[in-house]
Amino acid sequence: MRYIPTLRTTICFGVLLGAALAADRPEVLLWDRGAPGSEGKTAAEVDEPPNQAHGYFKITQVHKPSVTVFLPAADKATGAAMVIAPGGGHQFLNFDQEGTYVAEYLNSIGVAGFVLKYRLAREPGSTYKVEVDALGDARRAIRLVRSRAAEWRVNPSRVGIMGFSAGGEVAALAATRFDAGNPEASDPIERLSSRPDFDALIYPGIRAGNYTIPKDMPVTFMLCADNDRGPSTALAGLYPMLKEAGIQTEVHIYATGGHGFGINPNTRNPSPVAATWYLRLGDWLKDIKMLQVAGQ
Repeated sequence: MRYIPTLRTTICFGVLLGAALAADRPEVLLWDRGAPGSEGKTAAEVDEPPNQAHGYFKITQVHKPSVTVFLPAADKATGAAMVIAPGGGHQFLNFDQEGTYVAEYLNSIGVAGFVLKYRLAREPGSTYKVEVDALGDARRAIRLVRSRAAEWRVNPSRVGIMGFSAGGEVAALAATRFDAGNPEASDPIERLSSRPDFDALIYPGIRAGNYTIPKDMPVTFMLCADNDRGPSTALAGLYPMLKEAGIQTEVHIYATGGHGFGINPNTRNPSPVAATWYLRLGDWLKDIKMLQVAGQ
């Protein structure tokens, strides 16, 4: 069984979380018979626990894209779900601080979390492309969650995506380049829409000018630190574009905090953003009615 990194200490949202094994957090391949574009790639995935070189759970060599499933307790489940794309410069995935820890927070407020392992376009020797393979993985993950909505206690009309840094680029692409599905597809998953119902971009590694905003882009949440130059510049440019298109948007730019804070119980980052940003996300999810339990 594969070890899945989870929080080992009580952190400020008040949930005691222990280590879990893959039996508790199942990993589901996006394509049972192999991902398009990964044909012939047989190198094993590399998983590196936190060590002296890096303080996060690092994943490389992703050729079998998947989601790791975190479901909230049945009595807490709101029906909302979030696909989570960790960052890592498209060279690796920061799988705990920008993935599994985030899924655990979402579970604590009743949201199902699906941590995405997408293919890495800038890993040495990679033949993958962000706008083809990584985006394709994000689209497929959204469709997959909808296809198993009943099993996972998810409302297929409450499936969102969020991403951090490079994963923010993946999420931004998914939120702006979606389709309604192919009704003629032999694969029933491909018949479903890849449009997220909401999206969250956390210090995304994007340039605003690279995006065309569709009129039906989902409601959007964006957050970064002002002293994280690239993302703060990008969000300053992207917000007026969303406003012009009539997309309901919430933006938070903290004065300090830098890049890559994620959710990290061992952080030494003195900025409030490092310890409180996810509370703003929770407030927003409540505000857009994603935390309402059916019938209430």
